[in-house]
Amino acid sequence: MTSSPNAPSESYHFTRAVVLPGTEPRELWIADGVVVFGPISNAITISDPCWVLPGLVDAHCHIGLGPEGAVDQDTATAQAQADLAVGVMLIRDAGSPADTRWVHQQSELPRLLRAGRHIARPKRYIRHLAAEVEPEDLVEQVRHEARSGDGWVKLVGDWIDRSVGDLAPLWPADVAALAISAAHEEGARVTAHCFGEQSVAELVNAGIDCIEHGTGLSDDVIAAMAERNTALVPTMINLDNFPSYATSGAAKFPRYAAHMLDLHARRHETIGRAIEAGVHVYTGTDAGTVVAHGRVVDEIDELAKLGGADFALGAGSWRAREWLGADVVTVGASADVVVYSEDPRQDLSTLRRPTLRILRGTAL
Repeated sequence: MTSSPNAPSESYHFTRAVVLPGTEPRELWIADGVVVFGPISNAITISDPCWVLPGLVDAHCHIGLGPEGAVDQDTATAQAQADLAVGVMLIRDAGSPADTRWVHQQSELPRLLRAGRHIARPKRYIRHLAAEVEPEDLVEQVRHEARSGDGWVKLVGDWIDRSVGDLAPLWPADVAALAISAAHEEGARVTAHCFGEQSVAELVNAGIDCIEHGTGLSDDVIAAMAERNTALVPTMINLDNFPSYATSGAAKFPRYAAHMLDLHARRHETIGRAIEAGVHVYTGTDAGTVVAHGRVVDEIDELAKLGGADFALGAGSWRAREWLGADVVTVGASADVVVYSEDPRQDLSTLRRPTLRILRGTAL
């Protein structure tokens, strides 16, 4: 390239940019933090061919969360920086016990859509993470999280039930339906952690907007999700941990362990059938506890094995941004882009070699 890729500037002129998902090179101008019509004066001109990707998306990430619960601001900042380092410029936080509203004021960090705290029942989820309520208080808690978040509410749909020794739903189906309706009244969408079969079927039937993980999807539920535009964020790289989850619970809960191993064994088939059916699938790493931050490219690689490179790139960039109401590369949009010297659709490893990252119009 004709300029230093790390030199911050308010203005750029790309003369031969292929802006994905497009295929033809064109001119692209950036000034004052946004994409603009050209020409503009005093811009850094980049004349080499390049491929421009709308900033990557991690749609299941936990800023402010660690294995023991909430983390301090310095640690949360480091988490966000690790995601940004690989090109993530939009994060949907899928539940955090930390109040991370301060991130909105940090122009050097990715954009953040907060879901507030996970909502679970007492002793039915990981300690220190969730707002814990009984079913009779679920609707009220959902309204609280909807009002304090950024348009999303996160339910824990199922977890191990010690009384049955296996995964089981946390919420009666009728109560969950009321809670989802309440969130919609508050202007928020609802997503839920679902490993097993029963919870995902009940929550999709109740009108939920998104499912996390989704390893228990049946053909009927997949068809319902496709018809209702219910999204799926499978977190493929976290599903790889199912055998360790099974091992840790095998002594006390052999039924649970066998179930988790079965879900793991057919995970690729299950998520692949959802993709083939037209379910809207997006990238999410589940970073924050057992998964390290900054692994969204690994997630894109895994989705590409099921749906191809173009599908996986859209799931981690332009389609995910549109789903979350964020800008892509259009005139007037915030200039949040990652630039590559080769076409990542031809070689996904290119994602690991960006030549330039521009967030809010500033080179990083």
